[in-house]
Amino acid sequence: MRTLKLLISLFALTMLVACAQMNSSLVAPTGIANNDHRALIKHYEGLAREAKIKLEENKAILEAYEARPYYYGRQGLDLQSHASANIREHTRTLKQSLEFANLHRRLAMEQQKKLNQTADANDRNLTVENSEYFDNKGL
Repeated sequence: MRTLKLLISLFALTMLVACAQMNSSLVAPTGIANNDHRALIKHYEGLAREAKIKLEENKAILEAYEARPYYYGRQGLDLQSHASANIREHTRTLKQSLEFANLHRRLAMEQQKKLNQTADANDRNLTVENSEYFDNKGL
């Protein structure tokens, strides 16, 4: 009997873990290279735009629930609580998306700066090599 209870509880726990909702909104997008910072900026700014739209919608919903709670009966408090939770989640997603976009914006600037420095160094090397070539030719 104990083993049956243990197996049932283990199965129930396994199902709960397997069906748990994971926050996939800020997972790094597939199909975008890690060093393609411009694409990552666009991705995270798009997520921020979507989160802002959903945030405004949920704020309006919450205001409607708070303005006329008697319309919603006993379920009104549950609806208010759900709208508040959605507002917190969308606010968090908006904040994180903007942070990631700013991070990738800084990384893109650093990457561009490194490319410019490398190009300048290559230009200097070519200039030195050309001057040595012309000096050896007597030109």
